[in-house]
Amino acid sequence: MDKAVIGSRIREARNLSKLTQEQLAESVGVGTTYISDIERGKKFPSLSLFIKIVDSLGVSADYILCGEIEDGKRYIYEDITKKLDNLTPKQRLNVAELIDVYIKNLE
Repeated sequence: MDKAVIGSRIREARNLSKLTQEQLAESVGVGTTYISDIERGKKFPSLSLFIKIVDSLGVSADYILCGEIEDGKRYIYEDITKKLDNLTPKQRLNVAELIDVYIKNLE
């Protein structure tokens, strides 16, 4: 296991979740410096802390450890659904139309 690669995946997931190191540290009960050390590959969290981190970030442990998501389809659907939840009905319709156009142009 490459601590630097795992740390960078944690950082990427944290950024995608729009959390600061401080916010993640607070949600998992550690100091900001410790989160920074994990993200830079200097330290690796205990199993219990690792579980808290992936839960707080809403990502799969498979993704953090291996760069893969075992059930990628479900993960992508959940991610898209979260993004659509904050839109108005008209905005959701516009997104659906954009997806239709995009898919049509893939062929």
